[in-house]
Amino acid sequence: MMSATSETIGRLIHDARIARGWSQQRLADELGTAQSAVHRIENGQQNLSLSMINRLAEALEMPLIQSATKGAMNFRIEGPTKLSGEIEVRSSKNAAVALLCASLLNRGTTTLRGIARIEEVDRISEVLASIGVELTWTGEGRDLVIRRPERLLPETIDVRAAKRTRSILMFLGPLMHEFDRFELPYAGGCDLGQRTVHPHMAGLGKLGLSVVATDGQYHATVEKLDDLKRSVTLIERGDTVTENILMAAARTPGTTIIRNASGNYMVQDLCFYLQRLGVQIEGIGTTTLRIEGLEDIDVDVEYDISEDPIEAMSLLTAGIVTKSEMTVRRCPVEFLDVELAVLDEMGQKLEMSNEYLSRNGQTRLVDITLYPSELTAPMDKIHPMPFPGLNIDNLPFFAVICAAAEGQSLIYDWVYDNRAVHLSKLADLGANIQALDAHRLLIIGPTKWRGRQIQSPPALRPAVCLLLAALAARETTHLMDVYVINRGYEDLPQRLNRLGAKINVFWGDADD
Repeated sequence: MMSATSETIGRLIHDARIARGWSQQRLADELGTAQSAVHRIENGQQNLSLSMINRLAEALEMPLIQSATKGAMNFRIEGPTKLSGEIEVRSSKNAAVALLCASLLNRGTTTLRGIARIEEVDRISEVLASIGVELTWTGEGRDLVIRRPERLLPETIDVRAAKRTRSILMFLGPLMHEFDRFELPYAGGCDLGQRTVHPHMAGLGKLGLSVVATDGQYHATVEKLDDLKRSVTLIERGDTVTENILMAAARTPGTTIIRNASGNYMVQDLCFYLQRLGVQIEGIGTTTLRIEGLEDIDVDVEYDISEDPIEAMSLLTAGIVTKSEMTVRRCPVEFLDVELAVLDEMGQKLEMSNEYLSRNGQTRLVDITLYPSELTAPMDKIHPMPFPGLNIDNLPFFAVICAAAEGQSLIYDWVYDNRAVHLSKLADLGANIQALDAHRLLIIGPTKWRGRQIQSPPALRPAVCLLLAALAARETTHLMDVYVINRGYEDLPQRLNRLGAKINVFWGDADD
């Protein structure tokens, strides 16, 4: 198959729209997006997710669009790059999926403002729509209005969409308030080894939910509790398990105390949203949460999702590895403190603005300006810890940063079984990097990055790390099959291009 680029697809869409006699605004209305987004699509300046491609083909009655993009989406990155200018951090993907699931708790209307238009959000939206939830995009495609039906329909769930996201696990907490029995498909998501669901089951069991996994399904049974006070100690301080127990507790009358809870950014966003629904929560940001649950919730509520510290670290890494002077605005500093301390130790020069609040009125933000710096390897190994430690999802970016630094670094990823193995693919771009085992990476820098064709690993952060390294590489890198990046980032190539990067999207073979 000949390759297609975002520019050629844009011309196809433009011609099909003109043939129907539609304005850009009319097509935007059909797609549930903004006219400006249609303009960018037609000019080849918008990253097209699979769901957007399908919506375009349906709206324009043009299967040729789907045929042209039938192969894997790929990135062509021309380097080396110097970035400059300013870029804003967008809202949190992980908070968005939690809040989408939590909207099921509310019989009123939920409006989520500034929500990311990414594959992961699309998958959860497809699942919600399949069980009867009405979803309407407003605010030029940046806000999502959610109205649930009187009775949810888990029996009609979109199994294909559900299996493509691990976030389906977070339907357990909300749905246990609706049914005595229900089923959900097995969870999917990134290939990061065995990520057990046992902590979810153990915690939810304290609130009356028992789950048996057979035949590709979670079979859930709910027993109503008589006691009005209960304590749940999590066997793992995980983000999604804390969110699941929070959602279960929000509509379980009485008091639930969660110990060993995560205080991470997406958990805090969920707590702030639940407070808007009238749920009383004490201890937000700590390892002990006290929740006063409500029998029923029926509130019309609006919530602005806070900025994503993982995207902030991605953008900072792009500037660091290319030795660029640039500013990353709206960084949630509370969730970057340790990362910034490590960068300071390594010799990264930066300036931070005064703090200001996110639109949710809670999250503290700063603008960070980077300056070209000569880095040295850190004295100690770099390893993640639960909040307020170095974020587990920010650890991979230090593999790229350490590869750009003088000296020997050790990255210890004790959480995931094989993410270190995925990160070792940085060697294909010239890094002196060795996987000591499934959890440890030895890196010797600095690296003279070189471009080449490379297959994207099936894990989000390692895939983005290859993209960021390619920005600094000599000549051209073809990063093949980048679906996993679209799961977690919205229009990342185009946004980096506005800073001076040269990233083109294409489908098909690189040789074409």
